[in-house]
Amino acid sequence: MKIAVIGAGVIGVTTAFELAADGHAVTVFERRSAAAEETSFANAGLIAPGYVTPWAAPGMPKKVLASLFSRHAPVKLALPLSGADIGWMWKWFQACKLETYLANRARMQRLAFYSRERLHLLTAELRFEYDRSDGYMVLLRAEKDRALVQPGVQVLRDAGVKFKELDADGARQIEPALSTDTPLLGAVHLPDDEVGNCRQFTMLLKAEAQRMGVNFEFNRTVAQIETAGGASVKIANEPAPRSFDAIVLCAGVASAALLRPMGVKVPLAAVYGYSITANIREPLNAPRSAVMDERYKVAISRLGQRVRVAGSAEIGGQLQTKREAAVQTLYKVLHDWFPGAAQLANGVGGVQEWKGARPMLPDGPPIVGAAPDASGQRRLWLNLGHGSSGWALSCGSARAIADLVAGRTPEVDLDGLGFDRLR
Repeated sequence: MKIAVIGAGVIGVTTAFELAADGHAVTVFERRSAAAEETSFANAGLIAPGYVTPWAAPGMPKKVLASLFSRHAPVKLALPLSGADIGWMWKWFQACKLETYLANRARMQRLAFYSRERLHLLTAELRFEYDRSDGYMVLLRAEKDRALVQPGVQVLRDAGVKFKELDADGARQIEPALSTDTPLLGAVHLPDDEVGNCRQFTMLLKAEAQRMGVNFEFNRTVAQIETAGGASVKIANEPAPRSFDAIVLCAGVASAALLRPMGVKVPLAAVYGYSITANIREPLNAPRSAVMDERYKVAISRLGQRVRVAGSAEIGGQLQTKREAAVQTLYKVLHDWFPGAAQLANGVGGVQEWKGARPMLPDGPPIVGAAPDASGQRRLWLNLGHGSSGWALSCGSARAIADLVAGRTPEVDLDGLGFDRLR
């Protein structure tokens, strides 16, 4: 089939690759000038399936409200706050019920473990080399943090994830550079998890997809999609729409606006995250892999000769406006645990500060499946709403969509990941 993929982030590129692997003729439309320029550009890079859980969880509303007025709070509301943002938060609040949370957690983790298998398979088969490290550790500053992490530890047990609870000495054996000036009660170590550079992987897979015949068209803004009487894509400033047999929408937050004229309403919100990336100054002072500060919800990752610090969840505001307090929290946590590890001077080779919009659905899981279509033709497919877990879910979501397009039953159970969940 002749298929259009809209979006060239990690979701769009993995989708295009899997469709091409099945023999389809694929064209990817991307509004930016290159692949992985938005949410996939400088995210934390964590692949930790046991920690892929919905943001909508019992007790979360209370935690969010309690932290809103803290300078270093992991969750913030920013202005302007639109009516759509408020509506999204109400749906999120409704999804925080225990029964809903448990169902969505199971859905996300099934997809996350399958996706990690697919990532490893692709990386081995294609002999990809990109900045990555093995292992992931959650740092607990005090007894309060240990108490807060226990529900997550139980999730790991329930999922059969390999992990070990450590005291401070045990944590420092795994990460010797952890500062002794910062109080450390203990940690939770997950040896089978990993961290990797999402953008590097996406660029490698894009090149492989091009070798297989995928056509990438950059600086192409999709103005309209249509499925009545056939699938078509209208590109801004082009006189006529282009015809396809099917369309796969992987356009992140922008997907909602493209679906709205078709009568398809998807409650996608941009939940902004921040990161800083810097060259390592002294390897002995840097992390070996990835750690997460449980109190501040900030991840510090070793990516080759660079260190990346990522965190924050910001609802409202604008992509172009950076909240200085959020950036300063990243610097604070880096200094707390790995002082002197990174070259933080400004200028050439200095710190890269980034803010990205994570496309999130209020109840947590993405939509991986067909868009509603009264004709039953299934010309439009959705692979969107992965939130902060896009990198961790990308390879599995892409393979599943390719199987659905081909009329095959995917290897992973997609129950609850279809559009019908939103009805």
